[in-house]
Amino acid sequence: MKEKKTIDVRPRGKMAVMLPAFLAGALFISSLMLAADKLRFFGGTSSPSDSFQTASGDTASSGVTNASLDLSGTGGYHAIASSAGPAVVKIESKVQSGGGVSRQQSYRQQGELQTSGTGSGFLYDASGYIVTNEHVIDGADRIEVSVQGYDLPFQAEVVESRYDLDLAVLKITGDQPFPFLSVADSDQTQIGASVIAIGNPYDLDFSLTTGVLSATERQISIPDEQGTRSYEHLLQTDTAINPGNSGGPLLNLRGEVIGVNTAVNAEAQGIGFAIPASTLHTVLDSIKK
Repeated sequence: MKEKKTIDVRPRGKMAVMLPAFLAGALFISSLMLAADKLRFFGGTSSPSDSFQTASGDTASSGVTNASLDLSGTGGYHAIASSAGPAVVKIESKVQSGGGVSRQQSYRQQGELQTSGTGSGFLYDASGYIVTNEHVIDGADRIEVSVQGYDLPFQAEVVESRYDLDLAVLKITGDQPFPFLSVADSDQTQIGASVIAIGNPYDLDFSLTTGVLSATERQISIPDEQGTRSYEHLLQTDTAINPGNSGGPLLNLRGEVIGVNTAVNAEAQGIGFAIPASTLHTVLDSIKK
């Protein structure tokens, strides 16, 4: 019977002494480099993350009249909800029910109307001017606007309505200035930037959702009773947008409006669209003139 041989793999001679010393030295150098990286011993340029401003470091004004935008302490999203939220409104379109002229006149006299649709909007001026989607108020006999802090809704009048842009401007009148949002330059918002939507999805009033700007310059077409709405230059976002969010603001981390939430791909997840503020400015500028 042959005797089994074993192979000795232990290092011999100088290698037995050098190997542990080499491993210890490599470990020491690695630790030193890690510490230098964290403490920036080697100087050089700052990391890309240093150029970004988080919510806790951004103290710019949102344009809301009744609250300053303080993004420190309680967290950015909470601060934006508290500061920008009061300027977001709920819009209900009311229509006459029944058929026949006499019946419609009777409903007008009694003030009995039925809600045909619910959407969102936002105040952009302290005197009560509101932006929303045209399709939110299309065909309405009466438009009611609910503002946080008020027990009863306001009746709104239509100041401007643009089917081609799917934008409308409403006006309500109150006995004191309303909170409002400032409209930013959407062209300055970069893909990947954090965005926030506030609106009234499925009657869940004043809901806040978050996400990022996924893309810009999107084009979509949506058929309706009047034809086909062709949208251009849309912002794409993965922020949750649902029926009832239409007309509400898409905000940046400064609490500024960069878009008007308008549409969502019902067959997908996280594909929503907003009309950019750059398009909105054309309507607002026209009203000012």
